[in-house]
Amino acid sequence: MSQITGIRACVFDAYGTIFDFASAAARCAEIPEDRRAALTNLWRDKQLQYTWLRSLQDRYADFWQVTGEALDFTLDSLGIATQALRDRLMDLYLTLSAFPEVPATLRQLRAAGFATAILSNGSPAMLQAAVRGAGLDGLLDAVLSADAVRVFKTHPRVYEYGLQQLGVRAEQVSFQSSNAWDAFAASAFGMRVVWCNRYGQRRERLPGAPDHEVRSLAELPALLAPPA
Repeated sequence: MSQITGIRACVFDAYGTIFDFASAAARCAEIPEDRRAALTNLWRDKQLQYTWLRSLQDRYADFWQVTGEALDFTLDSLGIATQALRDRLMDLYLTLSAFPEVPATLRQLRAAGFATAILSNGSPAMLQAAVRGAGLDGLLDAVLSADAVRVFKTHPRVYEYGLQQLGVRAEQVSFQSSNAWDAFAASAFGMRVVWCNRYGQRRERLPGAPDHEVRSLAELPALLAPPA
């Protein structure tokens, strides 16, 4: 497998890629165990749908509000809506667990000379809390939020913002996302892309083509030629 060359920065999506969004419901004892997967899946689906719909409508609200509204829909749909449960799940979303391989992968990339960053739909406060809670503070050169451009991925302005903040060109970025739609969009934008297909998704029928597909970020360092 050929390495990707010319990379200066490794940029990561946050939710589902660095942080396990399923860990909120998994850590919430108030939810019956047999309902946790349903809650997680519907909450995530509505969260993403609302980002895309708000972007199309040009009615931006930050990711914290969108996440709360998606949770409200989910709890109502499952017939388990209470204020206490909502508050508990929103609190847990601020301290999602990082996937086990993430800290070591970031250390390895930094030791090889790559800049490391997050580029996420998450609001700045959400991302800061998640990074701090997972102990990743010293392993990232930048934590960048779509909130700065007031539109969500997959709008090109979000990817362009990442380039501007890092001072690199698109082809100098290896972008990692577990979300197929995000991986394909970043590729169509011009970034090199490693799709971390944690969930066994099918390939999208969208513009773009990731350079590599992996199941864990632990596979990433071997795919990248060290910066010159």
